[in-house]
Amino acid sequence: MHLALIGTGRIGRYHAALLTSTPGVTAITVADVDQPRAAAVAADLGIEAAASVTAAITAADAVVIAAATDAHADLIMESTAAGKPTFCEKPIALDLASTRTVVDHVTATGATVHMGFQRRFDPGYRAARQLVATGELGTIYVIRMVGHDPQPPHEAYIPVSGGLFRDFGVHDFDAIRYVTGDEVVEVYADGAVLGFPVFATYGDIDTGVAILTLGSGARALLSSTRHNPHGYDIRMELFGSGDSAVVGWDERTPLRSLEPGGPQLPADPYPDFQARFRTAYQRELAAFVEVAAGDRPSPCTVVDALEALRIAVACDRSRAEHRPVRLEEVA
Repeated sequence: MHLALIGTGRIGRYHAALLTSTPGVTAITVADVDQPRAAAVAADLGIEAAASVTAAITAADAVVIAAATDAHADLIMESTAAGKPTFCEKPIALDLASTRTVVDHVTATGATVHMGFQRRFDPGYRAARQLVATGELGTIYVIRMVGHDPQPPHEAYIPVSGGLFRDFGVHDFDAIRYVTGDEVVEVYADGAVLGFPVFATYGDIDTGVAILTLGSGARALLSSTRHNPHGYDIRMELFGSGDSAVVGWDERTPLRSLEPGGPQLPADPYPDFQARFRTAYQRELAAFVEVAAGDRPSPCTVVDALEALRIAVACDRSRAEHRPVRLEEVA
């Protein structure tokens, strides 16, 4: 299968490298509005660079979108209008209206779109989903999620990121729906700028918390920060009537115990999301090749992306208005 990869920034280059060893991929053409960057990535990986984004889409059997966030919606529309099965990194867009327009288009045309929420392919999150689905966890009492970046993003990214909940927490919002098979019905969120004043310049926060109420009545608790001095820390802890378990706790988790004889900080903690979720990204792209070939339906649809965004928007509204927000308010 010939794939076009649109966008050769950090995540685009990462995807391009993974695709060179993805089963079923016979050719890769990269494209970017920054043509010299695309050409450099192509030369490094021994693949082709197209003269334009449209040329890459036209030549390929399927399309992988890893461009800047503000280009996602238009690229999905262009790719699906050309009849190409399409993979797109999250999000579709940062606002609900633009996202809804794409969802309506994809639904009406029956286009094949697979959204990039890689945690659905991580072995730990998949095991958690199985634990819930089989009933082994029992009645879910509380799910606790942690998301700590090693370093804040560069300043230019902050005003276009959508903010902490839409940019970072949205992965947790998708994961909670995926693992539990339940929907969030209410949120209460808050946050502050505690370490990096630059976030306040753009009305954003570097530290956030949220309480999510699920349809079952269970609660999920999320804490997110833009800085962890020891590395990249992503966890999900599940507490139920039949079991207690955790995702993201292994020999590279950047956390140390203060108990005598307890686990200490690892010598090689996870430095970033690429290292932590490499297996998940590999499996996600392999799944997309199967989706594009018509061998399986999309495991993460545009509707899933919309629902995760609705939770993030509700969190932003809750933080701004200092009150719980029902998801039905976020139409």
